[in-house]
Amino acid sequence: MQTLLEFIKDIFIFDSAKPLIFTRFYFWGFFTVIFTVYVLIHKRLALRNIFLLIVSIFFYYKTSGFYFFLIIISTCIDYFIANAISKTAIAYKRKILLFVSIMANLFILTYFKYSYFFVDTFNYLFNTNFTVVDVFAKWLNSVAGTSFSVDKIILPVGISFYTFQTISYSVDVYRKKIEPLKNILDFGFYVAFFPQLVAGPIVRASDFIPQIYQKFNLSRHEFGLAIFLILNGLLKKMFISDYISVNFIDRVFENPVVYTGFENLMSLYAYSIQIYCDFSGYTDIAIGVAYLMGFRLNINFNSPYKATTVAEFWKRWHISLSTWLKDYLYIPLGGNKNGELRTNINLMITMLLGGLWHGASWQFVIWGGLNGIALVFYRYWKKISPFTNSKHWIVNIYGIFLTFNFITLTRIWFRADSLDTANKIILQILSQFKRHQIPQVSMAYYKIFAIMIFAFIVHILPARFKNFYKEIFIHSHHILKIIAIIVVIFIIYQVRTADIQPFVYFQF
Repeated sequence: MQTLLEFIKDIFIFDSAKPLIFTRFYFWGFFTVIFTVYVLIHKRLALRNIFLLIVSIFFYYKTSGFYFFLIIISTCIDYFIANAISKTAIAYKRKILLFVSIMANLFILTYFKYSYFFVDTFNYLFNTNFTVVDVFAKWLNSVAGTSFSVDKIILPVGISFYTFQTISYSVDVYRKKIEPLKNILDFGFYVAFFPQLVAGPIVRASDFIPQIYQKFNLSRHEFGLAIFLILNGLLKKMFISDYISVNFIDRVFENPVVYTGFENLMSLYAYSIQIYCDFSGYTDIAIGVAYLMGFRLNINFNSPYKATTVAEFWKRWHISLSTWLKDYLYIPLGGNKNGELRTNINLMITMLLGGLWHGASWQFVIWGGLNGIALVFYRYWKKISPFTNSKHWIVNIYGIFLTFNFITLTRIWFRADSLDTANKIILQILSQFKRHQIPQVSMAYYKIFAIMIFAFIVHILPARFKNFYKEIFIHSHHILKIIAIIVVIFIIYQVRTADIQPFVYFQF
């Protein structure tokens, strides 16, 4: 009886050490139950949507605990304000309402994500000693009788993603690109849809909301594609990303001076592989799970390391964020319509804020600034370069080489936990490279380097070849799909780490 009660408690009570994520067996048991119920009720659209809303809120609770209240607050704010915007034709009132919506969302995001950043910066500049207090935890303790620490603000998982999602909804209603939803439950379903809730892709209302009212439809081809994406995502995350992270990258970044410059350099290349496989792996699984329930999410990555310029890279990497920043920040700032200087300033502002979106530290500001400088530089370089429009394979390889190495270099500040760590890595690479130790280091980490090479080769394979083996899987017999699932589970079991590794973008 006690064991049964503990089992039920594990199901329904949040445990910060066991969040509900795609790489836990518990999630797939959870999804199996949810999908079974979904199959039984999918023809009744209203019931289906309410069910998925409840499931999504529960999923977020199992990921972030009582912070699920925040997503409910954001949902209510933007639902009612968007409806108020649509009901008034007075321009200044519409602008005021939009301003309130944006400020309310940004206030919540800023409080939970940037309080320490701003307070620490203020204390440093003015030699003060202000401290941060978690007002939300204090309120929750008094209301719910919980005992959360009020001395530390915990960043709710996925807050950056759903905040941008709700802001885009209000802006699109203001721009009259979409009609506001009349049912708050439907809007809540759009905001909280669990596959993409905590790490994207950022979903536009115009893309997703029409699907809420469509009947379930899943072709055999889409079913095969969903299974392929899920298996592909799990392999990216658990076979590649987690393995090279735990066994190499984390060790080097924890204490870079212990390792040679060559090891530090290889850890940077490894991190470029890790973060791609980790983040694109999540979105592959999210898109696949959504497919199984009849919902289509847009792709978020398009072989970014094939990019020949930084500008092209940002059209291929985290596409939902890049396009969001373009449509809701860069263009409203004026885009490229107000002269060269203003265009360059707009680019820099966009990339600096894009960097800050990823994390509340000066490392992310530096990272965003470097990418902004590269984009500005490219605007002028393409005007004078004789190779701008060249499609020659040598030119393409050279462009890929330069772009990949630049992006990898900037990730020193993206991955390092402090500016001091970033400086140590750079110093080790420049002064302690130790070429004579490369053979020994390569032998010591041959498994890591082999997986990195394998991952990069697969990444740069021609799209037509990838589509070829993907289609073979999609059209294969169900027995072969089951065998593929068993093989993937076996591979993951062989390389799994002792502790489940959270997805990198959960911290953003």
